[in-house]
Amino acid sequence: MTPSGTFADPAVLQFSGGPLRMYRAGPADGPPVLLLHGAMLDTAPLIWHALMPHLARDRDVIAIDMPRHGGSRPWTGRLDQAALETLVDELLDRLGIERAALVGLSMGGSIAAGYAASRPERVTAVATLGAGGLEEIRPAQFLTWCFLQSERLMRKASPWVFRPSVLHRFMKMHLTQGAETPGYDEWLMPLVLEEGRKRTAHRELVLDDFQIHSYGPRRMRTYLTPGLHRIQAPSLWLHGVHDNAIDEQAVRRAASIAPGGRYADIERAGHLAPLDEPDQVNELIGGFLAEAVPTGA
Repeated sequence: MTPSGTFADPAVLQFSGGPLRMYRAGPADGPPVLLLHGAMLDTAPLIWHALMPHLARDRDVIAIDMPRHGGSRPWTGRLDQAALETLVDELLDRLGIERAALVGLSMGGSIAAGYAASRPERVTAVATLGAGGLEEIRPAQFLTWCFLQSERLMRKASPWVFRPSVLHRFMKMHLTQGAETPGYDEWLMPLVLEEGRKRTAHRELVLDDFQIHSYGPRRMRTYLTPGLHRIQAPSLWLHGVHDNAIDEQAVRRAASIAPGGRYADIERAGHLAPLDEPDQVNELIGGFLAEAVPTGA
């Protein structure tokens, strides 16, 4: 399934930090849903190519290129968890949306969960896929933190990491079907390569601010789990069976703490579940939203 016409005519909204590219589809009077993608090479057309048109059949679906991704460049200031939650607040205000369902992958899952916990009155439902922010201590915590202290190293690493040959190897390693993933040559890798070129052209660091500033030397600075009891909306916590980036038990624990939370595996999927198993993701999230926020209610 290729990215549909859903992504053909984006709008660009101006915020204090920079431009925000926004895609919108579905009936204007449908229940609003905001889609938040992950870090590094993610963009809305890449990650939500299947889910957005699926949900837009009966919902008002908004997807954004997160700051310093896709068409949301250049952007100034620190873009950590708090800043991105504030951006969600400002975006909903700008669009005149009082309450919305949030769906997020990885970094976007952390923003969705954090926002649902800190501003529960504005969230009707939350669904995360391989959400960040749920682990108190990560593998190689101290060594990773040490690397993240050197902006010079992260900037020098970018041109190498974002070379086409490296990106091909990276995606083949992180997609469960590798180069056999449907659309790999036709549209998936062209979107990934274009994002790599933009990151290099804008002299961006190899990692996002969210990733950099989430780490402390001994524990994660972004650790949402203790506050998830403040979520008031129904929540769905998804984890790819082959996801080596996010600890399954951390996601299960989040689902058990969030009131009304539920956990589900995504079979045959890794961290990039919307690319590995788009039909299963559509079914799980579409079914969850149909129950949590019925259309026409």
